[in-house]
Amino acid sequence: MRNSLLDRFRGAGGTSGSSGAGTFRADFTASLVVFLVAVPLCVGVAVASGVPAELGLITGIVGGLVTGFLPGSSLQVSGPAAGLTVLVYEAVEEYGVAALGVLVLVSGLLQLGMGALGLGRWFRAISVAVVQGMLAGIGLVLIAGQLYSLADAKAPSSGLDKIFSIPQLVVDAAGSADALKAVAVGAGTIVVLVLWPRFRRGAKVLPGPLAAVALATAVTAIFDLPIARVEVKGLLDAIQPPGGSEFQDLAEV
Repeated sequence: MRNSLLDRFRGAGGTSGSSGAGTFRADFTASLVVFLVAVPLCVGVAVASGVPAELGLITGIVGGLVTGFLPGSSLQVSGPAAGLTVLVYEAVEEYGVAALGVLVLVSGLLQLGMGALGLGRWFRAISVAVVQGMLAGIGLVLIAGQLYSLADAKAPSSGLDKIFSIPQLVVDAAGSADALKAVAVGAGTIVVLVLWPRFRRGAKVLPGPLAAVALATAVTAIFDLPIARVEVKGLLDAIQPPGGSEFQDLAEV
């Protein structure tokens, strides 16, 4: 990895030919695009998971740096996984944000141990239908939960309540001017996400998710709309390293 990075930097300087410089420029541009896409995604996943938005930024930064030095794999996940939102949300609701660090640490140690023992191959025995069904169920809960955020309403705690309370959410949102404004901004964001890739010149310069977030933020600020906003404060203040009490609480479960 270190030699590969050095070779690319040497190529960028012109000592190794134009191919090295072209590779470095392409890699740098690609990394910039991934960064711009990952920033709003990390914040969105963090908010949907019930943790401060700052933690989404921190995990995106740390995760990007760590996975960048790991060898590539077809099964490697190096970005924010929205499918874990339901699990993280339930863990935070049950044990708190501080205990989440313990859960992530233990999960990482288990993955390292299973990788060292070569147990990953056994996951091939799991049916694809099971995985697709699980992801479909998680996606349904995620969509249902975000509908409440779309209308600036508080979502129920359980997944079934989120789904079965949607009709009442529609009725409540239809009778509230502020909720309708929030829905309009959210719907406009979705429209930008869908149509932005068709604007080829703009899509080459600015990723769709970043354009959607920027336009929605601008509209909210210009018209001073009374809708909830994501508040990002100091990143270091948001870090809550787990202590001995969190390990003890999980050991008693």
